[in-house]
Amino acid sequence: MYARRRRRYFALMTVCLLLFVGAGALVRLWSVPLAIGMCVVAAAIPPLAAITANRRGPDDPWWDERDDRRGGGRDRW
Repeated sequence: MYARRRRRYFALMTVCLLLFVGAGALVRLWSVPLAIGMCVVAAAIPPLAAITANRRGPDDPWWDERDDRRGGGRDRW
């Protein structure tokens, strides 16, 4: 659960970093518009990575769900 989301987050952020560094160090020498496009794509990745990292999986408990498996108490509501 948590490890899978964490790996996805770090993979997305690694792609983001590689796009920024590649655009600034290499691609700008051949094509400035392509480097700008790479930076725009890289700028869109961090919000997507945060959404991916915080998305609840099908087997993750939610904050307001009662979890009887762990000995959770009665709901007060």
